Amino acid sequence: MKLWNKFWKWYEDKILGSIIIIAVIQFIQIPHMVWNADLMLEAGLVSRVHPVIDWFLYGVDLIEIISIINVGMIMYSLIKKRRDKSKKLQNMH
Repeated sequence: MKLWNKFWKWYEDKILGSIIIIAVIQFIQIPHMVWNADLMLEAGLVSRVHPVIDWFLYGVDLIEIISIINVGMIMYSLIKKRRDKSKKLQNMH
């Protein structure tokens, strides 16, 4: 269990970097949403211009997995930190 706590201590120290990663992934979603809307509307202004561009913009969906995992880890870290703080306050009284 010591290794687990060591990992979370390291992760909590790096939480700002995690939030930056999430922000970058969310910003990458903007061109993907435009491409997807163009595809659905069959306008052909952005989609189906070049297969490589389509492949990259379609593949952006897969990068969301990193963001989802990262958000879960941040939530767990914050909950864990709040519980630890609450336990310390209870032990003081």
